[in-house]
Parts: sequence; C-alpha cells; structure tokens
Amino acid sequence: MQATEQSGKAVYWGTGRRKSSTARVRLVPGTGKITVNKRTGEDYFQFNTTYLSVIKAPLETLGLENAYDILVKTEGGGLTGQSDAVKLGVARALCQLDPENRSPLKGEGFLTRDPRAKERKKYGLHKARKAPQFS
Repeated sequence: MQATEQSGKAVYWGTGRRKSSTARVRLVPGTGKITVNKRTGEDYFQFNTTYLSVIKAPLETLGLENAYDILVKTEGGGLTGQSDAVKLGVARALCQLDPENRSPLKGEGFLTRDPRAKERKKYGLHKARKAPQFS
C-alpha cells in the first residue's frame, strides 16, 4: 500500500494476515496509542500483555514505540491470529516508512507470513483426520 497524507501528517499502511485473520494497519505519527476496531488496544485484547507486546515488537526493535499511533481494522479468527496479523501489518508499514527498516525487521522474522491454516475436511471422516470408530 501507499503512504498517504492525512491532515498534514504522513500515514503508512500495512496489511497482515494469519490463519483466517486479516488486519489493515495505519501508522500515524503520535504517542504510541493502539486503537483496534475503534476501541483501545488494551480493551480489545482484554488487557493481555502477551498480545500487546506482540503488536509493539516491530516498533520496539527499531526504537519507535512512542513515535507512532497504531490504528487497526481487523476481522476474522481469534485474538491470537489477529494480534499476529497486526504485527505483520505494523512491520510492513514500517518498511514503507523507511526501506532501511527492512533488514532489522527481516532478521527478527517480523516480515514472514505464517502460512499455517486449518486443514480441509475430507469426505468419510468426521474432521480433517478424525475417522469413524473401527472395530
């Protein structure tokens, strides 16, 4: 996505996905607030410090944790998938901010999309691999 101007400030976009979760992330110069689906990040992620630290990890790697506000629109999946999707979106937005940010983020693994997804159900089985009882 492209960086855009919003009320005189540069806005950087990034999209992240994991499992069935999708997150559209905007980085706006600010004070480090996280807003997810028009709620505070702490409220949305149920005050779970693990989810919040995952989201802030790319910013902390570059030392920018209080330089940008994170605005997120996310849908699908659960909180773990959504927090990892936001992490990928933040990392991609930081690469737009400055191409020099790419190598430290890549080294930490923040730019790698987790390809794992739910395996499809096969006919004759209860789930993807669970077979009916056999005697």
